Amino acid sequence: MQHDIVVVGGGIVGLATALRIKEQRPDMKILVLEKEREVAMHQTGNNSGVIHSGLYYKPGSLKAINCIKGYHQLIEFCEQENVLYEITGKVVVATKSNQLSQLDNLYVRGQQNGLEGVRKISASEVKEYEPYVSCLEGLWVPQTGIVDYKVVSQKMAEKLRNLGVDLQFNEKVTGITKGHSLSIVKTERNTYETKLVINCAGLYSDKVAQMSQDTPIDVRIVPFRGEYFKIRPEKHYLVKNLIYPVPDPNFPFLGVHFTRMMKGGVEAGPNAVLAFRKEGYKKMDINAKELWETLTWGGFQKVAIKYWEMGLGEMYRSFSKSAFTKALQELIPDIQESDLIEGGAGVRAQACDRVGGLLDDFAIIEDEKVINILNAPSPAATSSLSIGQTVSEMALKRF
Repeated sequence: MQHDIVVVGGGIVGLATALRIKEQRPDMKILVLEKEREVAMHQTGNNSGVIHSGLYYKPGSLKAINCIKGYHQLIEFCEQENVLYEITGKVVVATKSNQLSQLDNLYVRGQQNGLEGVRKISASEVKEYEPYVSCLEGLWVPQTGIVDYKVVSQKMAEKLRNLGVDLQFNEKVTGITKGHSLSIVKTERNTYETKLVINCAGLYSDKVAQMSQDTPIDVRIVPFRGEYFKIRPEKHYLVKNLIYPVPDPNFPFLGVHFTRMMKGGVEAGPNAVLAFRKEGYKKMDINAKELWETLTWGGFQKVAIKYWEMGLGEMYRSFSKSAFTKALQELIPDIQESDLIEGGAGVRAQACDRVGGLLDDFAIIEDEKVINILNAPSPAATSSLSIGQTVSEMALKRF
């Protein structure tokens, strides 16, 4: 069966990419392959549901450009497709004096990225937004919002079908062979011919990328599990909307925070611990082969040496509810261990290079036959339609 483009991965980035291509080229025959039974089963369907504003990202980076563009495109899509969302705003707070300069840096970065209405606020002004937060100073970021990205993805899939795009589920890709004019994509069930492969496989994007390369690629996906607690309903009053700490600028995670959810309730988290398998949503989910590949990757070993103290702290909080609670109490002192109910978890596909760098920006590598999206963690869901536009422009140059 021959196609113009085969997209590997039915998460929000793969769906948005297929959608942007089909919108520009309705004549193209596009196939989306997903190894699960439905869309958005992994990173997309297990995140906190935040519509990110673009506050954190280096000006001019792919993250900054695509997050800010994607933010507006996502809202437009939700309005067109009747997907519920809410622009809530959020506070980012400094709870220690050594965080104040970084809070200033975030404010400047927000200005550089063109965010309107971002302003520094005093501790008393923070309490006007979030009465139970304790801090020294804060930022008010009005653009931030909430949505259910699984619902967004389902709407994208519905729209793709209506446009004539073929979505095939339970189709795990096992091999890619590049030919002179057509490439062969093999799954556990079928074989497909295509002029171009676009790899949006998330946690397995490194594996899919390697299938089409003659030499080893320079990055590996290291899975980090982020665990959440739910706040008991009787304590929902402690959180009005979204409350974030000042993030560590040397680490690509935002720290534990509080998020009101579009589907109801309030979540607290996530932490960031090494997952022992790529889709390891529980503490004792282990895939020996995948874990060995992570532990023996030279880049990860350098990361472990550099961040061992932080890593141990995250692991301790994973197994100690009281330690997790203590981290949350830095933001809301009134929160108690008994207020927390164990929630779900997500796994972040974090690319790590050979020299021990945790890639901070989105990373896309390409050749004539394959486009590989190799690093698309948060804010990829917010950015998805803009990433899809970026990749579609890369793809359509070949036709």
